[in-house]
This record gives sequence, C-alpha cells and structure tokens, in this order.
Amino acid sequence: MTDKKEMPSELKERLRAEFNKEWRKELRKSIRAKERMKLNRQKMPERKPEERNLDFDEVNLGLDAKKAKKEAQRCLDCANPQCVMGCPVGIDIPTFIKLIEIGDFAQSIQKMKETNSLPAICGRVCPQEIQCEAVCNLKKATGVPVAIGNLERFIADYEKSKGDVYIPQIPPATGKKVAILGAGPAGLTVAGDLARKGHKVTIFEALHVAGGVLAYGIPEFRLPKKTLQAEVEYLERLGVEVKTNFVVGLTATLEDLKNDGYDAFFVGTGAGLPNFMRIPGENLIGVYSANEYLTRVNLMRAYEFPEYDTPVFLGKRAAVLGGGNVAMDSVRTAKRLGAELAAIIYRRSKVEMPARIEEVHHAEEEGIEFHFLTTPIRYFGDEKGRVNAMECLRMKLGEPDSSGRRRPIPIQGSEFIMEVDMVVVAIGNSPNPLIPKTTSQLNVGKWGNVEVNWETMATSMEGVYAGGDIIRGGATVILAMGDARIAAREIDKYLNSKKRKKKRTGGKGKKSKLQVQQAKRKTETEDVEA
Repeated sequence: MTDKKEMPSELKERLRAEFNKEWRKELRKSIRAKERMKLNRQKMPERKPEERNLDFDEVNLGLDAKKAKKEAQRCLDCANPQCVMGCPVGIDIPTFIKLIEIGDFAQSIQKMKETNSLPAICGRVCPQEIQCEAVCNLKKATGVPVAIGNLERFIADYEKSKGDVYIPQIPPATGKKVAILGAGPAGLTVAGDLARKGHKVTIFEALHVAGGVLAYGIPEFRLPKKTLQAEVEYLERLGVEVKTNFVVGLTATLEDLKNDGYDAFFVGTGAGLPNFMRIPGENLIGVYSANEYLTRVNLMRAYEFPEYDTPVFLGKRAAVLGGGNVAMDSVRTAKRLGAELAAIIYRRSKVEMPARIEEVHHAEEEGIEFHFLTTPIRYFGDEKGRVNAMECLRMKLGEPDSSGRRRPIPIQGSEFIMEVDMVVVAIGNSPNPLIPKTTSQLNVGKWGNVEVNWETMATSMEGVYAGGDIIRGGATVILAMGDARIAAREIDKYLNSKKRKKKRTGGKGKKSKLQVQQAKRKTETEDVEA
C-alpha cells in the first residue's frame, strides 16, 4: 500500500471538502507548516524491560491527552494526504488527527469509525511504519512521520475510558441476511460495515470466543483481550450476532446456511494450518507450531496454569524459528514463561526480517538472542523422545528471490549443535482447508487459498466473497481489513441489486441441517442446566 497510486475521485472530493472547512483553515494558520516540522515526535510511554519480562501486561502504555494533542500538531494537514492512500481501509487520517489537535476527541472517534470499526486493535498491531506512516509527507520532509498509529490507539482508548461509546445511527432493516464465516479481523470488519447498512449480520466462529488470530495469536502484552472484547461488543451493539463454537464445514456447511435463508456470505476463516520445515526430528516432544504454542498461552491462558486448565511446557532453552511478528510473539512469550535462553533462529539477516521494527526493538530490550543467517537441519531427542538439541547450518545471502529479499544460501561445512529443550516453528501458515473441502464450487489455488476477483473479493460462487488470510496466506491484520472493506462494499451492492427469491426451506415442515444443529445444541444446554 505504500506504492503511490491515483486517489479515487470520490475519496479525493470527500477529503477536499473536509480540508476546506473553515475550522481547518484557521487551524493551519495557527501554526505554520515550518513550525510544525520543528516539533519532536512524542515518544510512546512503555514499561521497563526488566518489569515487563515478568508478566503478560501490556508493554506500551499509550499517549495521554496532552501528548496526543502535541503529536497531532505535527500533522501538516496536507492538501494531498498520501497517508490516506497508504491505509488499506482508507481512514480519513488528517481529519481525525486535526480533531485531536483541537481537543474534540468525541468527533475524532466518530470520524475514525466511519471507515474502521476496530481502531483500538489497529492502533496496537498494524504496521503503520510500512503503510500510512511510510508515505506521510512529514516523513518526506523531516524523516520522522506523524505517529498515526499511536494517535489511533489514543482516540480509541479515550472513548473506552469515558464509557460513552459512539454508536452510529443504523438505517432501517433491509431484510437481507449475511453470514460471516470466521470472527477474525476480516470477518469483524465486514460485519461492522454491513451492519451499518442495515443488513442482518451473523458471524459463525469455530472457537469459543470471537477474534480469530487476534484472540489466539497475539499475546496479551501486545493486544489485551479486554481490548479485543470491547471491539467485539461494539459490533454487537451495532446489531451483529456472534455464534461461537460453530465450525462451518462440520456443524453446518455453507450450502446449509444458504438453505437457511442467508443471502450473501463472506469467508474469512484465515490461515490456521501451520507450515513445518519437514526435517528429521520434527515429531519430537517439545517441537511446537507457533499456532499451538500461542493458542495454549494466549487463548487458553496457559501462562496462568493451574488457575486455567491448559498447560504448556516451560522450556529453559527455547528456540523460535522465523523472523516475522509471530516469531517475535512466540520468543517474547517464552521469555516471560521463564526461558533462560530465548532465541530467534532466522535464515536471513536482520535487514530482511519481516517483523515490525518496534517488536524487534522490544525483543532486543528484553534480552532475546538473535541468531541470523542460521537454519536448523535436524533435531535430536533424549530417550523419552523429547527434543534436547538441534543441528544448525550457517547461511550467506545471495541474489534476491521472488519476495524481493536476498536468498539464503547454505555454507557447506558450517554445521554446529545448539542445545534446546523447546522449539517453536513460526515460518508461516497456509489457509484453513475445511470450507474449500466442503464447498466444491469454490475455486481454490495451488496453495489452498480461495481464489477471488481482487477488485471485488468475489469468489467463483455467486453471492460468496472472501478476504484476509484465506485468500492471501499469512498476512497482516490491516490487509485483511482492507480486503474486508472491499468485500463489504461489493456485498452491499449485490444485496441491493438482488431480486427477492422464494423462501428456501427444503420442503414443508422440513428443517435445514442448521436448524437441526441449533435445536440439538439447545437440548444439550437444557440437559446440562437441568
């Protein structure tokens, strides 16, 4: 999203109308651009490494109102704001920031929620440094962009702290039903956008809580679960219904939902199938996928065992394979769980690491070791089948590969042994295969991704759209949300043009599979309560 592209005319007109409002003109006059460029970026307050290493409380503490207003003054209020083009969901960044500058926080969050239903999440986990902040005109002028992400977090947290959450006016019900498959960032975004259009939206989530990767993948110290829960509750106040413990493809198929009267669908089931290196010893006890390790700790709260039921192995010498955000989350989690050695093993150099700069910086502060240009080639185990060492190979960098990063090349004869008692493999994930396997009409790519028209997010099935990791493989939260906003726009168009059809019930007196499943679950609940 950082590549310069032409701004859509509708968006340009909307931004220009806000730019030309009298209060904005007066604000620009109050502090000239040259003076704004001299202001220092406000540092995000954070807990000390020696303190935060001992628990799972949030690392970043957030800006206060004074610092937020000061940071907002750095925004040049550009006539051609490239930051908006750098945002996958198209937030009106200048307006929400200028509203912070004048202290109108209530209007600022309202402006934010016109395009983003999850600002408290985005403000914490989105890589603004390679998106909106990367193309900020202030960065071009001074080298230091406006802290857009920190301001987004501030305005969301401020609203929550006041307990007066803004709920937009919802238009009259359209009578159309939309099924969202998966309650991850893409599904939540589509749900919010379509609920604001007056459609009846139901999210079907396989886990016992909503959030998808936000719930199971991102640790408490980066994204507190109470923050995620507050965002989900906001969507429910918009009228979104969330059905948990519902595995589409097993509990009911997409076709069952269609027979139950849903008019359109969004598939946002993510990429939950972990990739492995397929080297000897991967089946040894103590070799985890990052998905399993983080799910145990984050979702099932293994860090509070035995208060919570799910245990996790507390490795003393933990090696995490990979260089992305998931690897950073895993290794920092291991450190907090008592690992004396918590190390990243990455086959390229630090320059090529895809993890956020902030996360790498925090990991370094917390005493994480980094072994660059290194890759494991086999694991060794003890007599009980538990991993106790791994053989590694040194690498050197060659020419760039298809990712644009320099290709790692093995150095022959550079093998060495590293003693470990736990390994977490965080080298990526593949799309969840369940829905494609149970929905034969969906076209699927060679990597298991659902194929879509990238302009509309429409799949090969009429009325079925998809976005996020199920079409991309592992990607970022904000890219999933960008897909979702396109899909929501197109679903709304589809529903508005769709002619009403006769109600499909499967015959007089006959219940759909979904209705049978719901009745069964209701009976089971009544039996337990009795």
